[in-house]
Amino acid sequence: MIVSTKGRYALRVMVCFAQRGGEEYIPLKEIAESEGISQKYLESIMTVLSKAGFVDAVHGKGGGYRLNRDPAQYTVGSILKLTEGSLATVSCTTQGASACSRSTCCQTLPMWEKLDRMVDEFFEGITLADLLKENE
Repeated sequence: MIVSTKGRYALRVMVCFAQRGGEEYIPLKEIAESEGISQKYLESIMTVLSKAGFVDAVHGKGGGYRLNRDPAQYTVGSILKLTEGSLATVSCTTQGASACSRSTCCQTLPMWEKLDRMVDEFFEGITLADLLKENE
């Protein structure tokens, strides 16, 4: 599993919001500059986060983005699954994947499924609040 730049940037931006306390709206341009992310690319990430209800958005003068709940309520897993679509380690365990013709006799499938559960539990066990504590 390789987490794309979209997933990594979304996570960085969410941590940035958590560091700021979530009270004020942060303009997209300011986020892009502070995180070193292209404003156009960041716009597409923020659209995904906003549509999913992870952040609040206000357009126009004085607008921007902010978290809409406590950082402890956001898991790294939820952010990555939203932006990546899946955290599956192999294609045959991806949710909605077409059934593999060998799935009924595959000796390695249980191992891949166990790894997927471990990855999911790992990322679901870390919140934005946890990341803030680790960096203090």
